[in-house]
Amino acid sequence: MTVAIDRATGKRVGDRGSRPGPFQRLKRGYQKYWYAYAMIAPVVVVLGGLVLYPLVRGLYLTLTDANSLNSARTIGVNHIDATYKFIGFDNYKDILWGPTSYDRFWSHFIWTIVWTALCVALHYCIGLGLALLLNQKMRGRTFYRLLLVLPWAVPTFVTVFGWRFMLADGGVINTMLDAVHLPSPLWLEDTFWQRFAAIMVNTWCGVPFMMVSLLGGLQSIDATLYEAAEMDGANAWQRFRFVTLPGLRSVSSTVVLLGIIWTFNQFAVIFLLFGNTAPDAQILVTWAYYLGFGQQPRDFAQSAAYGMLLLAILIVFTSFYRRWLNRNDQQLAI
Repeated sequence: MTVAIDRATGKRVGDRGSRPGPFQRLKRGYQKYWYAYAMIAPVVVVLGGLVLYPLVRGLYLTLTDANSLNSARTIGVNHIDATYKFIGFDNYKDILWGPTSYDRFWSHFIWTIVWTALCVALHYCIGLGLALLLNQKMRGRTFYRLLLVLPWAVPTFVTVFGWRFMLADGGVINTMLDAVHLPSPLWLEDTFWQRFAAIMVNTWCGVPFMMVSLLGGLQSIDATLYEAAEMDGANAWQRFRFVTLPGLRSVSSTVVLLGIIWTFNQFAVIFLLFGNTAPDAQILVTWAYYLGFGQQPRDFAQSAAYGMLLLAILIVFTSFYRRWLNRNDQQLAI
């Protein structure tokens, strides 16, 4: 075997040069794409200040015993330094396995799962039904679309306060129930009816988004598929099952994932509807707020730990959800 040697360098002809290190690659990338870095720099700074720093700060607080009594604060002209100390993972141990873990975490976790599953299922089923109706050719379709989108267009706090007035003891709903001689529930006092009311209000707020998204998906399905299915003798249910649902697969997977994340972290509906008066109806995010800002002393460390647990739960769920969707897509492709 003959090997050609470059006399000037002493290296074999055709040898690849040494791979540049990460610093050199970064330097070359900056020299070549400096304008791109300049464009994204403001976004990076804003995200770092609004997202990254609070996240890192919150993670640090979870490893301490910080509360409103031992945190740094200023009273008048006097400044009091922080005295909280590092305690490792004791907050997580207390939340997950402590003597009061069921009352403080697991009961709220179970209710949060039930709340999320029921709300997203109702959002999707009702939204799909309304989208199917609005996708039909009928008189006044544009007016109905605007009317059904209205609950989504109105600010959430206005909607929730309106429902709170209607669900009060002397509100419109109980007055109507009394008029037809039906029992009037304690919507804002009894635990079961508090949860029922919360699901009802959140369904009212969330259905329009699901309806609009699914309506867009329905309009993107090729009409010839329905014509071909009808020529093959498929009835309405078969056309829905084998044409509509597969055609909505990509849209449905996205809106369901978004709905789960939003509902799991739905703070406004629970807080504005009940405040701190319904401890058994609090989901994890509102319970974390209560620990950090709704009690004395305010437990900043435990509240931050709840936030980190919420983030971890959503990350794990999202990863498994995407893997499940990818696996199903691969099976359908085969």
